[in-house]
Amino acid sequence: MSETESGKQPTRGERAAAWWRERLANRDSGAARGLSARLRRAHALAALAEPQVQALARDLGLGEGQADTLLRLVWALAELRESDGHSLARRLGGPEPVMSHLRFQRLMRAEGEEFSTALRRAIVMSDRRCDVARLAADLLVWDHPQWGEAARRRWIFDYFAAPAPGTQETSGEIAQ
Repeated sequence: MSETESGKQPTRGERAAAWWRERLANRDSGAARGLSARLRRAHALAALAEPQVQALARDLGLGEGQADTLLRLVWALAELRESDGHSLARRLGGPEPVMSHLRFQRLMRAEGEEFSTALRRAIVMSDRRCDVARLAADLLVWDHPQWGEAARRRWIFDYFAAPAPGTQETSGEIAQ
């Protein structure tokens, strides 16, 4: 684990994004295209058996008990083609949503394999781009009772392009 230029340790989301950039993002590389294709088509055991996936698991400190989290993450990363500054939820929603709000609600309620499948479809709907580090960070905590709930709430506000309560500054007015 290396330090960033600012001297801080990279977050797990940043480390996952770095793994994606090194292993999957370069679509001119046959190795990147091959790994991406294998991961997109792989069943759970085949994906976990990829040496690059195991390297990511070690870097993120994920053990056997977190295999579902690792799988959800690598399957999602394999679908992405570009990292930009927008969250996946923001790319799906906003004033002209590419995903209906009912389908988005189903995504937010989905669990397990249903969530992984819906997430991969959502990534395709987003033109296969979003903020990779942010998506990875959210997926790594998705099943955690407290942090996962916070991630889901953030996704909902991002989808509707609304500031989360407590983050909007009042311009000198007293909130009532």
